[in-house]
Amino acid sequence: MEDAHVLRLPNSKFQDLYLCFCGVSECEPCHSFGPAVRPSYILHYVLSGKGIYQVGGRKYKIRKGQGFLIEPEAVTFYQADEQDPWTYLWVGFAGTHAEMFLQDLGLNGNQHVFQSRHGEELKRIVANMLKNHTFSQAHQYYLQSLLYEFFAVLSRDVQMEAVTEENRESIYVQKAVSYIQNNYFRGIGVAEIAEHIGVSRSYLYKVFSKNLQVSPKEFLTRLRLVRSRELLELTELSIEGVAMSCGYQDTLVFSKAFKQETGMPPSHYRKMYHRKQQERNLSGSQGLLEIVETF
Repeated sequence: MEDAHVLRLPNSKFQDLYLCFCGVSECEPCHSFGPAVRPSYILHYVLSGKGIYQVGGRKYKIRKGQGFLIEPEAVTFYQADEQDPWTYLWVGFAGTHAEMFLQDLGLNGNQHVFQSRHGEELKRIVANMLKNHTFSQAHQYYLQSLLYEFFAVLSRDVQMEAVTEENRESIYVQKAVSYIQNNYFRGIGVAEIAEHIGVSRSYLYKVFSKNLQVSPKEFLTRLRLVRSRELLELTELSIEGVAMSCGYQDTLVFSKAFKQETGMPPSHYRKMYHRKQQERNLSGSQGLLEIVETF
């Protein structure tokens, strides 16, 4: 059995990330839940005691100051210790960007366990969530702010439990690539990318070279040039407009980089692409005409 205080919420007006339920449980020895699946994400954080968590064939021993992630539709099982049963809090949430927010904490389908030194703050946040149960509009906004605060506290010093250096590097690379893909058009540089994911420029260079065999700058440049070719082929944007859309503030710098990559200036590339398209269209029309004449 468990002594639980729970708050369940109706449909949320928010979409990117929103609270579904939360609570605090003081469990008796060997109290367990599962095997079962849940419809939303849940973060559990252990305030005292210890227990085990099982997911995807893995078994984790979780103690005070640590927590674990439950993903939607994943079969999980967790149980309080026989001698020192745990007391934990939990926050259930969903949203179109929920996975992205979890990635900021270093959590994903391969990394389910975390730890944080800020248990008292997390407990205070959930206690405030439980107090606001009238579901008025004001309380909905307040609960939303508390959910963001919960993530903010975890993001301070969340540490990945038993994660190898190779996996850590992979996570940093994934974060950097995602940031580049979403921000390349803003004129970002390597320093901003490194700062966003919380590493030094030299470390970012190291993990990119090791995992992708290119430097962060080379990756960013190649992505921009791939996007620029698409815009040259599919739009009527001016060369200056293409450059600006791909993160280049200086058209001459863009043209130089494009020529170095493709062997020709952007304007020549566009003309050559359109000429080849016209030739293909003409060839296709002639072939169709021959088929029609045959019949």
